[in-house]
Amino acid sequence: MNSKSYKAKSAVEAGKRAAFIVVAAALIALPLHGQHTPSDVAASGSESPEQQANATPKTEDEIVQELAAMKKRIEQLEAALKQHEAAEQPSTVVHSAKANAPIPASPSARLATAAPAEVQESLAASSPPGKPAKEEPFAFADWTWLNGNARTKTPAFDSKFFTPEIRADIDYIYDLNHPKDDTIGGSSEVFRSNEFQVTQLGVGGDFHYDNVRARLMTQFGMYSTTTPRNDASPARGQWNLADAYRYVSEAYGGYHINALHGINVDAGIFMSYIGLFSYYNFDNWAYQPSYVSSNTPWFFNGMRIQIFPTAHLKIEPWIINGWQSYGRFNGRLGIGGQILWRPNGWLSILGNQYALGEDALNTPGRVRYHTDDSIEVKYYDHPERTLSKAAFSLTGDMGCEHGGGVSCYGNSAKGPKQDFLGFMFYNRLWFHHDLYGLTLGGGKINNPGRYLVLLPPINGATAASGTPYFTENPGDPYKAWDASATFDYMPSQYITFRWEFDHRAANVPYFSGSGGITPAGGNTGNPTVLVPGFTPDLVKDENRFDLAILVKF
Repeated sequence: MNSKSYKAKSAVEAGKRAAFIVVAAALIALPLHGQHTPSDVAASGSESPEQQANATPKTEDEIVQELAAMKKRIEQLEAALKQHEAAEQPSTVVHSAKANAPIPASPSARLATAAPAEVQESLAASSPPGKPAKEEPFAFADWTWLNGNARTKTPAFDSKFFTPEIRADIDYIYDLNHPKDDTIGGSSEVFRSNEFQVTQLGVGGDFHYDNVRARLMTQFGMYSTTTPRNDASPARGQWNLADAYRYVSEAYGGYHINALHGINVDAGIFMSYIGLFSYYNFDNWAYQPSYVSSNTPWFFNGMRIQIFPTAHLKIEPWIINGWQSYGRFNGRLGIGGQILWRPNGWLSILGNQYALGEDALNTPGRVRYHTDDSIEVKYYDHPERTLSKAAFSLTGDMGCEHGGGVSCYGNSAKGPKQDFLGFMFYNRLWFHHDLYGLTLGGGKINNPGRYLVLLPPINGATAASGTPYFTENPGDPYKAWDASATFDYMPSQYITFRWEFDHRAANVPYFSGSGGITPAGGNTGNPTVLVPGFTPDLVKDENRFDLAILVKF
């Protein structure tokens, strides 16, 4: 359709709409002057004068009720007309946070499906005038059931230029080890015991106009200090990168290219989704993910290109500073990518690959490789029944490092074996129209050399400082496993009340015991040396209850 014919058609539709509103207004106003109800007016042409004279007069309440019904029907018809007009407009899409597909510029035409978090930034190519619109990426199904994906189907507010997003994650953790310093280690989601804490408060959203894109999400609360301390790269060089980025979880800008089913080119800090779980706990089936997820990257700082050859496939190469790092650890960037395939509405297959990064601080020549692969299957879907849905996710990870005194296969000449092998499995059930959720799952890892093990914050230790109380030397053994049970109450798409029990165990002392991991009187100021008279209380297992309120608008 050319622009002239489209304008002419719009004028005709506008005329129809104006006439429709005038008639509707007359119908609403008529009873006020003639003291007849709409049903009286409709019947007056078919009844005899005697029938009309003998008709029982309508009460005032009956008149008001019929007027309200008429008005409601008019509003419904007007809304349908607006949607029809939006459907007739040329294809124009804008970016929406966590959207499963490109969102039409008209909020009234918004898709009622929510999106995989890992394709939240996708935009479909707009079709030239006169040609059929291409199917938007992953828009053929509702993906709110996925682990790692927000279950919100529609944003609370949207506009042509900006889609806001607000997240709140507040928890209370009851650790049965009762560490006297209330400090929990070994987790990227849980940090303090027997206290209420704000894990994350995020405010931001997505900007989108004229194919230009940008996204910003803040991270206030515990994440603003715990996430940067797990990144050792700021220790190399100046400008304190950890402080520069600590209040930002996502920050990037980019451009959408109208080719294939859409191509996005973005640069900045973006989510990695290695390990399947989302960085934001609202999106996940469980609060504490297993080690495969908790110990692998949540973010990348670099550049990505999202390519959608079809509506069912995404190919996304990366070039990044390194393995969850604000800067380079040594002299080489890392490369990687993601392939996401969804052939139908009940199956999602995801592969993340990483290679060539030199990600050991002050150890140039030690190169890292990693593969992370997941499958999610919705194997039951009956919304009308008490058990509404059921799905499972299975994730497997493998990786290794070589060079700098270690090897992938344990070569005696090149150093001890340094690798990573792990898996996790979760099964999710939804009940009573998705009002309740129950998740059972867990996993296991083996990571000799401990290069992906989260360092306990003993005496204030960070990933950059290390600690003599828990070494990460070549050959150091580390095996761990965990299991969890999660119950969710979800009265609205925007909030989750979560109760969870976690059991975690390792083959070496790792978790905080009753004595805690802080010296008497507080940190001494130098976590790299032994403190006279102090020994952290590390134990081999941990049992805790996690209670959380999770909000996302």
